[in-house]
Amino acid sequence: MKPLKIYVYAICKNESKFVDNYIKSMSEADGIYVLDTGSTDDTIERLENLGVVVKQEIIEPFRFDTARNLSLEMVPKDADICVCTDFDEIFLPGWRKALEKAWLEKNPTRGEYLYNWNFDQYGQPATTFYISKIHTRHDYIWTHPVHEVLKCVGKSDKSIIIDGIILNHHQDINKKRTSYLPLLEMSVEEDPSDDRNMHYLGREYMYYGKWNEAIETLKRHLNLNSSVWRDERAASMRFIARSYIGLDKKEEAKEWFEKAILEAPYLREGYVELANLYYLEENYLKTYELLQEASKIKEKPKTYINEEFCWNAYFYDLFSIVAYYLGKQEEAINYVKKAIELDRNNERLKGNLEIMQNKA
Repeated sequence: MKPLKIYVYAICKNESKFVDNYIKSMSEADGIYVLDTGSTDDTIERLENLGVVVKQEIIEPFRFDTARNLSLEMVPKDADICVCTDFDEIFLPGWRKALEKAWLEKNPTRGEYLYNWNFDQYGQPATTFYISKIHTRHDYIWTHPVHEVLKCVGKSDKSIIIDGIILNHHQDINKKRTSYLPLLEMSVEEDPSDDRNMHYLGREYMYYGKWNEAIETLKRHLNLNSSVWRDERAASMRFIARSYIGLDKKEEAKEWFEKAILEAPYLREGYVELANLYYLEENYLKTYELLQEASKIKEKPKTYINEEFCWNAYFYDLFSIVAYYLGKQEEAINYVKKAIELDRNNERLKGNLEIMQNKA
């Protein structure tokens, strides 16, 4: 059987420090094609020395979909599979073999695979979900100025989940995201019916502390006919609640956290955020009850909606404290031990365990 032609393509700007690890990770491909959008460091020189095909083009005004499409155009026309990645992302070895096996068996046009978006202080995956940036050469284009997505322009859109491919994201925390807000505003202006970017815009307003804009935009998201994914709807409700907290309107926040729980009762996030609000009000019984409900949800969903604090040491730390205040000493000890297992260098947690054991 004729071997598949697999090519990686990417965009970059001043990514010199990522070049070596990135190229090593992507080297299982038959070729790597990079569109540089204006580097002023030695990124281009280093890439070319490693055999990467590089082209530079300044995009004004900048938008991610334009850049992605221009980088895709660099890929040879006879490519069987195109793999889009960013320079702060690393494939675990063996990804090509897993990709070829799944492609030959199922003949898809697009592939989904596991994406570890961030890691805890001990190097363990924290937020994990599936992404889909592997696709056939001529069936897709990128759309939206930011949070860009693949749009099928071919005859069919057949997506499969590919076991054995894991992409790790090692974010550059020094890189600013100031361009995201105006690009999201542009995206929503271009397509006000797109629920995904309406949600992202509301979330971005919340990040900036623009509470009223966040509430208005997230309510617009919830009212769109296309807004049907319950996980994301529940997230919008939680972000509305957070914005009301920012406005010091705690009762309105409680109402929206309750709505989030009703919308997606299978997710921990609504319970935990509402529990935290009651904890701050020193309503320990209500906090405890909500955390109990959250603890019944045993499996962390693989969607970008999941929040790390619902699954890491914070969850069990909060649970142990309220159990302690309610006189449930053995429970408190068990929960703080679980928190320490997840955050083994936390001296405060160890101190809490000592206090609780002495009390017991």
